Amino acid sequence: MNLEYEILVNQYGQRLVPIEAITKRFNGFNYEEKQLFFNNLLFFIMQSKPKKDDIELAIKESKLRSTFTPCVLLRKGVENHNLKKLTELPENEREKSLILLLSLFRIAYNRRFEAEKNNPGKWWYWDLSDQSVIENIKATFK
Repeated sequence: MNLEYEILVNQYGQRLVPIEAITKRFNGFNYEEKQLFFNNLLFFIMQSKPKKDDIELAIKESKLRSTFTPCVLLRKGVENHNLKKLTELPENEREKSLILLLSLFRIAYNRRFEAEKNNPGKWWYWDLSDQSVIENIKATFK
């Protein structure tokens, strides 16, 4: 995932951009790009340390029907091997999986964001609503 997408996903985590800003780009990717995006998103989710208690809240926030395959799979747990199953679903389930995984990410991310806000070693917890901060990130972490 390139830096622009990393910033975008973290801005979503901070509730600065709507989910459509990500899903629209994701839907324009080819299969390999979607897999790479999913793999990076799984890394971000694991880095944010989701909890089992986040599952039902993620399903609710995603606004997906709880009977959809990605929701059923997520109920098996937030461990990486369970989340990976969502990224391996057929093409017609991929956007649902993306929405659900992004919802899970945002819940876990917000918990970490509050604890690590403005940590000098972790730009993804900086204030991404500030354009000068974003420009600094782009210049520093090319």
